[in-house]
Amino acid sequence: MQINQHARLSCAPMMDWTDRHCRVFHRHFSASALLYTEMITSAALVNGDARHLLDYSEQEHPVALQLGGSDPLELADAVRIAAPFGYDEINLNVGCPSDRVQSGCFGAILMERPDLVAHCVEAMVAATDMPVTVKCRIGVDAQEPREVLPAFIAKVRDAGAAQVTIHARKAWLQGLSPKENRDIPPLDYEIVREMKAAFPDLPISVNGGINSLAEVEEFLASGLDGVMVGRAAYHQPANVLSAADQRIFGTRADAVSAERAVSAMLPYIESELGKGVPLNRITRHMLGAFAGRAGARHWRRTLSEGAHKRGAGPELVERALAQVTALAA
Repeated sequence: MQINQHARLSCAPMMDWTDRHCRVFHRHFSASALLYTEMITSAALVNGDARHLLDYSEQEHPVALQLGGSDPLELADAVRIAAPFGYDEINLNVGCPSDRVQSGCFGAILMERPDLVAHCVEAMVAATDMPVTVKCRIGVDAQEPREVLPAFIAKVRDAGAAQVTIHARKAWLQGLSPKENRDIPPLDYEIVREMKAAFPDLPISVNGGINSLAEVEEFLASGLDGVMVGRAAYHQPANVLSAADQRIFGTRADAVSAERAVSAMLPYIESELGKGVPLNRITRHMLGAFAGRAGARHWRRTLSEGAHKRGAGPELVERALAQVTALAA
């Protein structure tokens, strides 16, 4: 299965959320969905501790590395540093609206500089054999998306981008916080479909406000190549991911229950605790495992109140799981 096939369903890169522990948990629900790292800046890789930033577990594959930056040479250096780690894809962030990203001249503000983005993509493509992809918005601030987005996509396609994921909202860099930018600008899924019609040979995925596997199926049926799900996959992973291999990829006969995914995490938790990782760094990503089910509140409370305590280990997770199972009986 090629990387674009894995991108039929992907979990969005989310700062402070999609770390390596989160990705391992999500992988236990779906063997095929494409997982993304948190955004890592090219400057951090070039000037910092690359191994600490890039290390991950082999079981996370297929996994994509998302980079943030606007200096083509620095991004190329970052790609070369990342190459030995064996990621399946390198993605350039042209969508994050945070103040920190704007001040560094990367993220969504680059929607205003398509030529620079094209130079960045070209430099990244030249530095690796891995697919280089772009995640963008439909526009920013006063831009008219139907005027600027086709030209933007044409430039990154011509620069060698293997795929474009479009967050179907504008980003308002002035007047809205990053949190507000995830909810307030209206969604325009139709423009994403229009871009697919205009660029039929370029794989295009949609992102933004997608909450269920049924919605994923609808977007794929409409002709889009992929669907990226963010907060819903994090807060209700079973609802989005447990049947994904069966329904989206056709690679598994049955859905993966939350109980099965949690049980599969126990050896990983034991291993990470042995490396000095506190339990709550892992279990904070597992709080939504039973969302919408009987026992979900007990599950969250047991982990939230106990995982940060000194000496907390996998037996806490097993006890919480037993409570859920008993309440569901």
